[in-house]
Amino acid sequence: MPKVKMARKSTNIDMTAMCDVAFLLLTFFMLATKFKPDEPVVVSTPSSISEITLPDTDIMMLTVDKTGRIFFSIDKQSIRENLIQDINSYKNLGLTKAEMDAFKYGSSVGVPFNQLKSYLGATPAEQKDFDKTATGIPTDTSNDVVTNELATWIRSARNNNAKLRITIKADGNTAYPEVKKVIQTLENYKIYKFNLITNMKAIPPGTAAAQARTTEA
Repeated sequence: MPKVKMARKSTNIDMTAMCDVAFLLLTFFMLATKFKPDEPVVVSTPSSISEITLPDTDIMMLTVDKTGRIFFSIDKQSIRENLIQDINSYKNLGLTKAEMDAFKYGSSVGVPFNQLKSYLGATPAEQKDFDKTATGIPTDTSNDVVTNELATWIRSARNNNAKLRITIKADGNTAYPEVKKVIQTLENYKIYKFNLITNMKAIPPGTAAAQARTTEA
């Protein structure tokens, strides 16, 4: 007997539900995403073969630009809020809630304490202009002198978050003595473990690192 051929029918998939879900997800991410504020300075970090990756949270970043100016930043808005409250109380800065909120939602700061109030009270556009001529956070090789304001930032930040991972992001053209001041400040607090942020480059062939990589493979 001849086989009965089934009539072919076109497949029709209703994509309405999928489109609704896609637009709902897109709307959610547009409304919930918080963009990271721009950094006040552009730093061209040196290259290295290190493959150590930093965690996404609990980071204290000390940025040193090519002229030696130092900027301070930590993540987590809750920690930033507690930090600026402590700094305001300890240094008697007289910051308003709006000015402390500006620090809470901002990025790095690179001004002395006597200029912090006027800096946080400025508009974002004015702060960008201020950053171009800012002197950076005063730093010294001793933590006991008033000229080392970076030491105050570091101590207060660690008091608010003991899990902070400390990173130094220095420009490749920064004079070493300027970076040494930052390292010495950390060592004065017996902080000997920190990360230097660098750009990733390939391991040069024939070096000990290349041989170690071959052995591991």
